[in-house]
Amino acid sequence: MAIRAVSLTTRGSYFHASRAPRYSLLFALPLLLAYEGLAAALSGASARQASQIRNGADVILKQAFIAIAGRHGPLIFIAAVIGISIWFVSLDLRRSGQGIRPAIFGGMLAESVVLATLFGFVIGTITVKLLGSFHVLAIVAANAPEPLARMGWMTRLMLSLGAGLYEELLFRVLLVSALAAGAHAVFGLGSRGSGVLATLVGALIFSLFHYIGPYGDPFQLQSFAFRAISGVAFSALYLLRGFGITAWTHALYDAFLLL
Repeated sequence: MAIRAVSLTTRGSYFHASRAPRYSLLFALPLLLAYEGLAAALSGASARQASQIRNGADVILKQAFIAIAGRHGPLIFIAAVIGISIWFVSLDLRRSGQGIRPAIFGGMLAESVVLATLFGFVIGTITVKLLGSFHVLAIVAANAPEPLARMGWMTRLMLSLGAGLYEELLFRVLLVSALAAGAHAVFGLGSRGSGVLATLVGALIFSLFHYIGPYGDPFQLQSFAFRAISGVAFSALYLLRGFGITAWTHALYDAFLLL
């Protein structure tokens, strides 16, 4: 048992390899392609609403590119994301001296499905313990605004995939990292203290984000707490398991709730 436990953390193990860019970033790539593909298909099916229904984090991330390049901004952003990802993957392949094992991706998908299922029960249970209301387990269905409630399943699936990809990119990779760096620079906190502070503040911002805009939910304490706890959980998962598994877990988690 001791030898087996040690092997799980060695360099060639599944848990180590699945965090590496060559697996983590490639694993997240289908989310990008599926989200953008669904968005384009839905745009073609309903041109009048084409530019209105998008994941909010997606819109925020692309605004700078739109301001510079106009209507070509989103395509330039997507090309930049893919290009940077390929660069990191190539760099990781050269540094590791190892190839890519397809079985790792199968394990990552299975892990993401299990984690997405567990997160719903665990986060709901924690929220129930804090607030003492079992209605919190049906937050998304009960509090969905009318525009969201009228959306078809393909639109809901598209938004779920976008949440997994773009919200993790915005709130975990960019925001939490920036908050941690700011806490270290301004307050002189160590890596652990700045990481904890960044995780908590980032989770509050992540939760508040869901109440902004025409498709935002009406503010309620239960749903706010539910999403803030989700933000903490996803930040912890990002630190432990990397971007790819966190993005897929978030996407599947949202899909289970919305669909």
